[in-house]
Amino acid sequence: MDCAFTTTHNAVSATAITNFYSSKKSSNFRFFTVKCSNNLSAGAAGLVERPWKVADARLVLEDGSIWKAKSFGARGTQVGEVVFNTSLTGYQEILTDPSYAGQFVLMTNPHIGNTGINFDDEESVQCFLAGLVIRSLSISTSNWRCKETLGDYLAERNIMGIYDVDTRAITRRLREDGSLIGVLSTEDSKSDEELLKMSRTWDIVGVDLISGVSCKSPYKWVDRTGSDWEFNNNGRSKETFNVVAYDFGIKHNILRRLASYGCKITVVPSTWPASETLKMKPDGVLFSNGPGDPSAVPYAVEAVKELIGKVPVFGICMGHQLLGQALGGKTFKMKFGHHGGNHPVLNLRKGCVEISAQNHNYAVDPESLPEGVEVTHVNLNDGSCAGLASSKMKLMSLQYHPEASPGPHDSDTVFGEFIQLMKQEKVKA
Repeated sequence: MDCAFTTTHNAVSATAITNFYSSKKSSNFRFFTVKCSNNLSAGAAGLVERPWKVADARLVLEDGSIWKAKSFGARGTQVGEVVFNTSLTGYQEILTDPSYAGQFVLMTNPHIGNTGINFDDEESVQCFLAGLVIRSLSISTSNWRCKETLGDYLAERNIMGIYDVDTRAITRRLREDGSLIGVLSTEDSKSDEELLKMSRTWDIVGVDLISGVSCKSPYKWVDRTGSDWEFNNNGRSKETFNVVAYDFGIKHNILRRLASYGCKITVVPSTWPASETLKMKPDGVLFSNGPGDPSAVPYAVEAVKELIGKVPVFGICMGHQLLGQALGGKTFKMKFGHHGGNHPVLNLRKGCVEISAQNHNYAVDPESLPEGVEVTHVNLNDGSCAGLASSKMKLMSLQYHPEASPGPHDSDTVFGEFIQLMKQEKVKA
């Protein structure tokens, strides 16, 4: 059956069209008329507010691409390095990880915000990242611990966020071209050309980001992992160990895991002299995670160098890179880094694979390391160095986060290995 669709405001009248088909005397045609009306005078008087949010933000990348999006959180203009994170959960821990200072974090998982925000999962005292980029912002929250929405949380902390942007396309671009500098703006007064110029004149390489996230004076840490969240009580020593933890941007759960393994911890600033650390007579020293380029903080490399061989040391993430440089090795900037809670790592000592949580843009070149330094872990995605050790120099390190938060707990036993390293040194003494 054929249908004739007519409207009363076409140039050809509905009557003319009806007469035309009637003249065919065909029973195959049926007719209906739709009357359309459009009050143009109302539109001329001014735009009617739409019941949905429209694009009011731009992400301009240094390659010249411009991505229209909707804003949430704070408003304004911000510049940063765009990286993607493949974690499925844990956006709050990611927001409060100091290692993201100076970066826009793009979440590849499309649906973000559904569990809201609680104040137990924070990894530091504030948000250090430059902004958050997501595909879909949840319109509601559903979690018994939720205290407020993600949008309100970011607005209170002056952190910008955008959504309804093609995060898959941006991720593909970052994987193909490498990490890119971007500018996020909600300001109509700034042209695309101005924002592009900002992205091409700002750089994160060679910038000391650690000094902006480290504590300003030493303090004691005593909190352990809560009993409701404890997942590994095996092989714990009743003996206690005094640990000095260098804060290069340390996460709270690293400290909780150390405390849970029996450590009494003193956290010191990134600029704390090695001589002062030795005066404290620690059983071991932790070099924490942190943001940015390890080559931009020579003062930290010198402190690490002075402590190697004198006391057992354990480096995590940035601490691993600083150990590599202190040993005479080289570090390099990766194409797009490792960011996520699902990275496979081969533990060469145990002959097993661990799924790890990672967040870094730099890596240690294992070919540049001196003899006697063992590569203990390898990232299975790209073969990069993920762990070092030297029994002679009493050191160990990982390029990823054994405490996870968020992420799997496959590597938590490395804290026990640090305890054993300190215990062996105590026995020798």
